[in-house]
Amino acid sequence: MSRPRRQSAGPAHRTGAAAAALLLALALAGCQTVGIGTLVTEDDELRALASPTNLASLTEVVQRNPNDPQAYNMRGSVYGRAGQYKEAVADFDKAIQLDPNYAQAYANRALAHREMKRLDLALADYNRALQIDPAYAAAYVGRGILRRQQNQSAQALADFNKAIQLKPDHAQAFHNRGLIYQAQGLHKFAIDDFTTAIGLSLNAPEPYYARARSYMALEDYKRAIEDFDEVVGKDQRHLAAWTERGLAYERLGDKDKAAGSYARAMNINQSYQPAVAGFQRVGGQFGRTYQIN
Repeated sequence: MSRPRRQSAGPAHRTGAAAAALLLALALAGCQTVGIGTLVTEDDELRALASPTNLASLTEVVQRNPNDPQAYNMRGSVYGRAGQYKEAVADFDKAIQLDPNYAQAYANRALAHREMKRLDLALADYNRALQIDPAYAAAYVGRGILRRQQNQSAQALADFNKAIQLKPDHAQAFHNRGLIYQAQGLHKFAIDDFTTAIGLSLNAPEPYYARARSYMALEDYKRAIEDFDEVVGKDQRHLAAWTERGLAYERLGDKDKAAGSYARAMNINQSYQPAVAGFQRVGGQFGRTYQIN
């Protein structure tokens, strides 16, 4: 069989290939529910994909495939990652219109509704997604986060437990279940869950920060500082972490390092009162250089 001769690709061919590659990348990232949520490290790739160029490529895919619900779902996911929630909802609406049993589109639309504070609509979409696919772990996590935010701890805990049962490597489920235990004062259980979340998602600062707060509650300030160090190493502008790091050093009696941490927090937001108050408590002086580590 003869091999066809390679021809130079013109602009249209290159654009089409780029759009196809982008759609494939989104399909791979879309194995989980996508959108905005706490600790969405499993779809970090979408942050890089949420650019005007990629949205234009996805729009071309949609225009060439106007009856493909996946194309709308994928573009809606990127709109959501870019914070364009109205556009995202419109795409998820179209995907659902084309396929009324598209569980992922319901769950993704729920995320967009949650970001827009349309909590009743978000809950209805999560419920519908789970009605269609009772084994959809990401939808349980999404609904659990919504319920946790509404102080429905028992229902949220049940959702996270179910998600973990279905997908034992779901970092977001462990992180959010840990937040419930933390709020209930069950800090050792919380630390166990945060530690698991960290093992599953090493680059996410949130579970380190959460675990540090539980260590603070248990007065284990040295371990708390280790975790705060991880947080600010990953996110140098984490205002709360710098402030609470200062408090941990203050509790250990190291006023110099405490002042240094409070000063870093004030460099981020000079009117942040917990940092200002802490800086004053430890005798901090403006213009002085403080040791951080």
